[in-house]
Amino acid sequence: MSVTIYHNPRCSKSRQTLQILQDKGIEPTVVEYLKTPLDKAALQNLLAQLGCSPREILRKGEEAYKENHLHDPNLTDDQLLNVLVAHPKLMERPVVVHGERAVLGRPPESVLALFP
Repeated sequence: MSVTIYHNPRCSKSRQTLQILQDKGIEPTVVEYLKTPLDKAALQNLLAQLGCSPREILRKGEEAYKENHLHDPNLTDDQLLNVLVAHPKLMERPVVVHGERAVLGRPPESVLALFP
């Protein structure tokens, strides 16, 4: 079964997560999502695999979070998805997908839950 990591090589947590996978002998497909952003359908699928809402994967410290007033509780999931598509840097990282399940690599060791 294939493994994919949505990765930002500039992020230490993302690099640590990739290293954990490689240390387990897993060579995942690496998707640098800032270079190859996810479209809305792919993002919806990823959220379903994570079992979370768009708000749960937002990086609240990013300037785009403030600029787009994403703290507003009245924003719908659809509106948040549109902002995530337009500003992929807002997506928390890394995300590792194995089969139909996905896990956020925060902390990096949490990805081990995908490989019993």
